[in-house]
Amino acid sequence: MDCNAFGRLCYLLQHAGGVSESRACTVPEQVAIFLSVVAHHKKICVVKHDFLRSGRTIHKHFHRVLRAVIKLYNILLVRSTPITDDCVDPRWKWFKGCLGALDGTFIDVRVPEAEKGRYRTRKGHVAVNVLGVCNPNMQFIYILSGWEGSAADSRVLRDAVHRQGGLRIPTGQYYLCDNGYANAEGFLTPYRGVRYHLREWDSGAGGPQDKFEFFNLKHSSARNVIERTFGLLKMRWGILRSPSFYPIKVQNRIILACCLLHNFLRTEMPDDPLVNELPSDGAEGADADADCVWNIESNPSWNSWRDAMATSMYNEWTSCS
Repeated sequence: MDCNAFGRLCYLLQHAGGVSESRACTVPEQVAIFLSVVAHHKKICVVKHDFLRSGRTIHKHFHRVLRAVIKLYNILLVRSTPITDDCVDPRWKWFKGCLGALDGTFIDVRVPEAEKGRYRTRKGHVAVNVLGVCNPNMQFIYILSGWEGSAADSRVLRDAVHRQGGLRIPTGQYYLCDNGYANAEGFLTPYRGVRYHLREWDSGAGGPQDKFEFFNLKHSSARNVIERTFGLLKMRWGILRSPSFYPIKVQNRIILACCLLHNFLRTEMPDDPLVNELPSDGAEGADADADCVWNIESNPSWNSWRDAMATSMYNEWTSCS
């Protein structure tokens, strides 16, 4: 982050998060200690030499700032705003009433040997699931982290969401999801068996041939924002790219803190240079098999509504081309 964003973060953590100066460390130094750990995944024994402090001091201030960031949850988490009729963004203007994009990713963690079975994914990694919902500006609207394994059972996800307070979707509004989710009220998915991912459209195979392909192209273009968001999150915070040595509860709090700081920087640094380093198709973002199913069966009325939307979109596109 740049100096201005760092200064504003220190101010926010001091006046809203409760971080105060100690005899040994100023607030900026405490924040710098925390950022050094999460951004570069440095161990305490390394950070103490960087800051010329004892390991105990580094440990204390790291956890103090971590608690302060979590305390800012309601401040840093953005509110969902539906796409309006006057939207001109070519990726989102087709999806009136859409609140954003939803997907999951895996974050590798370190757990005791006896618990590895609970956290093992279908690919053999020991990881926790992170469910993220973001808006078109790549800011998180909702974050749920910490449930174990592949979590393909919808009951696991529903129980986890319920414990955190629920993912509320007003009537007539929805999130864009991939085919790991069912097409049901509040969750709009693409058509199955029709080319979808952006890389499939870059292979020289030509443009959309019917309403189903056109719908999938526009859906993929808009939903790609969540994959780019996860990709940017992992690029910025090194501690999310490999398992840390903290207890699993602390690791989950670190994941949440990184997501909240991501939101802060998206607000304070709109011209983030890291965004330009992201692959255009978001391939480095969410894992393809983090496919937690929210609904067991699709909703026929919702399928009909999707068909009507696809027809309207395709007709408008063909009339203008």
